[in-house]
Amino acid sequence: MKTLQRTFTIIKPDAVKRNAVGDIIAQFDKHGFRILGMKMLEINKQQAEQFYAVHSSRPFFDSLTDFMSSGPIVVLALEKENAIADLRKLMGATNPANAEEGTIRKKWASSIEHNAIHGSDAEETARFELSFFFAGYELAK
Repeated sequence: MKTLQRTFTIIKPDAVKRNAVGDIIAQFDKHGFRILGMKMLEINKQQAEQFYAVHSSRPFFDSLTDFMSSGPIVVLALEKENAIADLRKLMGATNPANAEEGTIRKKWASSIEHNAIHGSDAEETARFELSFFFAGYELAK
């Protein structure tokens, strides 16, 4: 029996501004992800700080939350077998200079900070991140 896993992703303001949304969503489809929910929105600095609270003691926290609140983002709930690991592989290394060819960050990221996409790193993180942006009724069955 196949066990489906859910994960969460954000197409970040830099990628939205560069009109990468359609291409990135096509990559999700090509790699077998099912979209359970998707919306475009803008978050303010306080919301970005709440979402990234786990990084609050890191030196990049302030610039990260400024960046994430700088323009529209697209949030998606995705599902497939091994969704978390498969999405992280598709995203590529955080630093696009180290990302493999064919990954989203290799194609769309311009720097380690403006790296086009966020993805959950574990099941617990995915649950928190999904519930931060989606109410249960907003996700397809």
